[in-house]
Amino acid sequence: MSDVRVIIQRDSEREERVVTTGTTAAELFAGERTIVAARVAGELKDLAYVVADGEEVEPVEISSKDGLDILRHSTAHVMAQAVQELFPEAKLGIGPPVKDGFYYDFDVEKPFTPDDLKAIEKKMQEIQKRGQKFSRRVVTDEEARDELAAEPYKLELIGLKGAASHDDGADVEVGAGELTIYDNLDPKTGDLCWKDLCRGPHLPTTRVIPAFKLMRNAAAYWRGSEKNPMLQRIYGTAWPTKDELKAHLDFLAEAEKRDHRRLGSELDLFSIPEQIGSGLAVFHPKGGIIRRVMEDYSRRKHEEADYEFVYTPHATKGKLFETSGHLDWYADGMYPPMQLDEGVDYYLKPMNCPMHNLIFDARGRSYRELPLRLFEFGTVYRYEKSGVVHGLTRARGFTQDDAHIYCTREQMAEELDRTLTFVLDLLRDYGLNDFYLELSTKDPEKFVGSDEAWEEATETLRKVAEKQGLELVADPGGAAFYGPKISVQAKDAIGRTWQMSTIQLDFNLPERFELQYTAADGSRQRPVMIHRALFGSIERFFAVLLEHYAGAFPAWLAPVQAVGIPIGDAHVEYLQEFAAEAKKKGLRVEVDASSDRMQKKIRNQQKLKVPFMIIVGDEDMAAGTVSFRYRDGSQKNGIPRDEALAEILKVVEDRVQV
Repeated sequence: MSDVRVIIQRDSEREERVVTTGTTAAELFAGERTIVAARVAGELKDLAYVVADGEEVEPVEISSKDGLDILRHSTAHVMAQAVQELFPEAKLGIGPPVKDGFYYDFDVEKPFTPDDLKAIEKKMQEIQKRGQKFSRRVVTDEEARDELAAEPYKLELIGLKGAASHDDGADVEVGAGELTIYDNLDPKTGDLCWKDLCRGPHLPTTRVIPAFKLMRNAAAYWRGSEKNPMLQRIYGTAWPTKDELKAHLDFLAEAEKRDHRRLGSELDLFSIPEQIGSGLAVFHPKGGIIRRVMEDYSRRKHEEADYEFVYTPHATKGKLFETSGHLDWYADGMYPPMQLDEGVDYYLKPMNCPMHNLIFDARGRSYRELPLRLFEFGTVYRYEKSGVVHGLTRARGFTQDDAHIYCTREQMAEELDRTLTFVLDLLRDYGLNDFYLELSTKDPEKFVGSDEAWEEATETLRKVAEKQGLELVADPGGAAFYGPKISVQAKDAIGRTWQMSTIQLDFNLPERFELQYTAADGSRQRPVMIHRALFGSIERFFAVLLEHYAGAFPAWLAPVQAVGIPIGDAHVEYLQEFAAEAKKKGLRVEVDASSDRMQKKIRNQQKLKVPFMIIVGDEDMAAGTVSFRYRDGSQKNGIPRDEALAEILKVVEDRVQV
């Protein structure tokens, strides 16, 4: 038997190895139980793949991103097999891996119940223990149609071969140029237990699945389109070890406690009434206070940084968005037009930038005015699909803290550097400190302008980002149609990453709007435009902070900064006088004069996460003092009133947590 030479590539280490013809990737990495697949010439392969002479083979660890995807997609197959064993009439949809887990869609007569999910999970455990082998085979289109004749959704996917979308998960089934079916085979007899259309790769056997759990089920349109049938989707999660699964479930439990929708209701901050519509929130008085304080602080910092405030309407003629290009590139995300003024199309605005361009162009501009920094809290409207609307974090109506900066090309790099520094500093003021940056570059199928302009803009942004000394991650093809962008990614208190501010460099909209300024030599020049949303949207930033702090806002943001708790009715007036003094100093202090007992009042305010409780009894009244009870339950007694006010004021002014 002849030999073949292969290169084993592990990070920066290369090992040449001579093996016999017919050697599989599994045999190359025999004994390495954490290796679940191989990458050969850039493509992921099953461990059953037979290596060829001269190939470079890279092991794929189960804990790597690719390894986790393979684990989770294999577990999705096990779930689908379990569903069809328990519900033989179920028709298969798509089952891709997703962040931290997987899902699979099914066409069934009735929605799955919690008891159904328990039964499916138990059946999955049985399949996992059987150690069924995942076996890949190539089929023709005709063979696939014959074998899957009873699966209408699979038949539709066969027609997408080579052109399936990643957005709806279809590419995990038919993303390659050839069709493959994975058979689940009995490890002892080799008999077929189940099969599915899939591009793979998969784990060697079901026994390699270490730990999984089904999470929930929901309704979902086939391939994400409201025009298609409604299917039932089951979500699950899978991890390399039981400890990692437990840690993930604990994390989810903590995230559930912090869910901004839940806290928004419990703390009476906002609601999304059905009578108004999905994705359209109203802020209640307490939520309104937090939002106003957020906005007021941001306004002050923008004024200090020489931004100028503008205001624009909520609707405009469609012609404006034809000029900007939004009707060409963004129409699916816009609300349908209203026909007014004898058939003229008006749109709710999805962006503020076209209107800011009109403000710039309202009169002649000189180079002496640049950089011109226009800022607006501008409410916009985007028609998000119902399946992706999520509280305040993915809304249909929201307010952007939107800035557009017009500068010369010579000023561009310095202005970007200044803008990114301003953004990071302001986010830190709100209590976010753990960042990395993401550089989104041109989508080759969806862009306007020249390649040269894009290259210049991208390289300028890269240099500016690198100056911050933060990790810089590439996002190929993720830019808007008019220019590349830097996104600030912030981690919250439990380690989740949120996309916050974006800074986009744009040579194209000034061209489309024919914007000009008079240069020092008297010539007419195009300005460069920088798009910058610092919070992204106020609603979303509100939600992020609410979850980051788990509702326990630092005192400067808290809707009520202190509550007076009288031990008895005789102490109410004294506390009301204290509250009046505090309000004169700009503090938000209330007194609980209800008929509840003192301990119940304290419990109520703890639930509302008030930073300070001011407790007063006979001794305090006699001495002109108060007692502090802090949010963590600790207490400090006998504090003179002026010192108590000074302490609250300092905590508020320093924006610290208590």
